Amino acid sequence: MVEYVSQDGRHRHPIDVPIWRCPSTGQPVNLTPGDGLDPGDVDTAERSVWRYAKALRVPAAARVSLGEGLTPLVSTAYGGGRPRIKCEYLAPSGSFKDRGMAVLVSYLKVHGVTEVMLDSSGNAAASLACYAAAAGMTARLMVPGYTSPAKVAQVRVYGAEVELVPGTRQDCAAAALRLAEAGLFYASHNWQPFFVEGTRTLAFEIWEQYGFAVPDNIVIPAGYGSNLMGCHLGFGELLTRGAIARVPRLFAAQPAHAAALHAAFQANSDTPVPIDAKPTVAEGIATTKPVRVKENMAALRDSGGGTVAVPEDAILPAMHALARQGFFVEPSSAVAGAGYEMLLADGTITSDQETVIVLTGNGLKSTDALMG
Repeated sequence: MVEYVSQDGRHRHPIDVPIWRCPSTGQPVNLTPGDGLDPGDVDTAERSVWRYAKALRVPAAARVSLGEGLTPLVSTAYGGGRPRIKCEYLAPSGSFKDRGMAVLVSYLKVHGVTEVMLDSSGNAAASLACYAAAAGMTARLMVPGYTSPAKVAQVRVYGAEVELVPGTRQDCAAAALRLAEAGLFYASHNWQPFFVEGTRTLAFEIWEQYGFAVPDNIVIPAGYGSNLMGCHLGFGELLTRGAIARVPRLFAAQPAHAAALHAAFQANSDTPVPIDAKPTVAEGIATTKPVRVKENMAALRDSGGGTVAVPEDAILPAMHALARQGFFVEPSSAVAGAGYEMLLADGTITSDQETVIVLTGNGLKSTDALMG
């Protein structure tokens, strides 16, 4: 039986009433563990994340889909190694967020939710606006005032309401929480476990594209860490089921100017560690107080991976280096490329290992970074 479970594991709630946090404790909620997949469970005729419908706890018949998923996994010579690039930036709204949003919006629609709200640095807002439009929902999005104009324009063209919140990314989250307390349904990708239910498909897809095997390492640009958590859950389910013999090491790459998960990992903490945050060109993953530190730390520790904090002056060069090989991504995604180079240079990853670099957001969202 699928249920919501509070972060401390002490409270359970039915999933037939959508919630965004535990009513008893105010903590984030997770879903009870899934069963994973066998190779024969993949619906190869389905050209979206719903090819893994057997592992998704949302009725497939009610799905809202725009063909998200099935992004290319491309071999390259980037950074002095031979990594493969997972091109998540080729999703319908231009970011990996579409995996999670397709599943979350499908779940909410099935349960009668018609108006949604979230806070975002830009990509999640665009993704929710996109999928809310496809589902016939009304969306209100809160984004920091410094958000890339291209991302704001994208949100608006889908027909969503956008509010530019002065101050930091955390100020934006606080404004959204006030609206949630007032009763507007909070479809936050950072709080909603059905969003992470969708990001699990990244693990399933890499497994399928590797011929139902796994690489040695996966480097992921991380802000709040939904891809990191999704990979942890997805590969963990495959391991428990016996579909793989081991899990890949997961590495979270963050901008040094806003590396909250890195600070928590270095301090061996399951709660946020105060950091001295500074502005960063990697605005899409700049966060000072991630919601699910405990789950992110479990992903890193259980996989034998870790974190890497990328200096600010390494981010745009990595963006340009990726573009020179045909991968046009925003600076937040390029952090993963720079992180891979750093992990390679210090010997944490070796060039003969199979490594996947996940590139999450399209460069067209941040052309201002190239013109400054």
